[in-house]
Amino acid sequence: MRSPASFHRDTEDPVAHSLVFPIYQTSSFLMPEGEHYRYGREWNPTVEELARKMDMLEGTPSSTCFSSGMGAITSLLLSHLRPGSRLLIHRDMFSRTYRFAREFLASFGVSVSVAEPGSEEFIRMVRSEKPDMALLESVTNPVLRVMDIPRIAEACREVGARFIVDSTLATPVNQKPFGMGADAVIHSASKFLSGHNDVIAGTLSGREEIVRRADDMRRNLGSTLDPQSAFLVMRGLRTLEVRMERINRDAERVAEELCSLEHVRDVIYPGLKEHPDHDISRRVLCHPGGVITFHLSEDIDPQAFMRALGVVAPANTLGGVFSTISQPYTMSHRGLSEEEKEKLGITRGMMRLSVGLEGADAIVEDIRGAISRARLYSPHLGQ
Repeated sequence: MRSPASFHRDTEDPVAHSLVFPIYQTSSFLMPEGEHYRYGREWNPTVEELARKMDMLEGTPSSTCFSSGMGAITSLLLSHLRPGSRLLIHRDMFSRTYRFAREFLASFGVSVSVAEPGSEEFIRMVRSEKPDMALLESVTNPVLRVMDIPRIAEACREVGARFIVDSTLATPVNQKPFGMGADAVIHSASKFLSGHNDVIAGTLSGREEIVRRADDMRRNLGSTLDPQSAFLVMRGLRTLEVRMERINRDAERVAEELCSLEHVRDVIYPGLKEHPDHDISRRVLCHPGGVITFHLSEDIDPQAFMRALGVVAPANTLGGVFSTISQPYTMSHRGLSEEEKEKLGITRGMMRLSVGLEGADAIVEDIRGAISRARLYSPHLGQ
């Protein structure tokens, strides 16, 4: 992979040729000299530079940027689907994406089919449902199933479906879906790409026709990324490779340690041999990544556990330099029904850990200590 740290060598600042591409903090541009840019909601040089860097990272011909990952997803779906269109998604995905498809798009007249977790079921439904578009997460959130991108891409080609991959958890360091047959790749750039928990952004990279239509919808909906946020994402990209190298290594160690930790059960991490997609992970990912899901035993109160943490921060996000942990049941997937949570195994004791840069030993010891303190004050123990 081309190292993001070398991107400054491709800077095209036409005014001062600065080492770091500047922030064009303006709402509009002089005419006719600014004919290409016109108005900030449509184009901005700083945002355009981020899109160019995403093409370099993903190996795609076209990219565009949005004010959030959900902005990228909704703009894409609304630009390509019409009443009567057929969309295939899977149950184990980010709940906002799932609900937008199942509630809004369905009410809009789009036929939405839902595959149960796993590549085989998704491939079967691609061939049986023959959707116009198939949307999946390459590593699903929060149950961390790993999807077989090359095989799913082949099935989509057979039926003429556009194949879209949300690769937020995988990152371009660990996987490049476009080179495996995907038509477009989405990122919540708020996560690993920016990497500092200080910006909200989204990107779409892929075939020019798909990106162009989504970008036109972006301008209609107004989900435009501001230049300051684009600048922060580009800053994060410079350290993406080195951050992921550390996060990948430490996450593997943390997952192994959690397997032997008292009051922790059902550790879910694609790098573990017990994971149902371990073989797929070895084939389609350079590394399983930095997110681990595990369950606390029933005698540990999840809220008491999160309050007892010191190094790991309880927060509804992932992918930053800080290790964060969330309870999907009450946080990221709180919008799902009880039945949907049960189908996915999202219990009150499920924890989603995003490994940061504090070091594997510090993270494991913090979790161990928080479990011990949570037991002391757990209401389940009558104390």
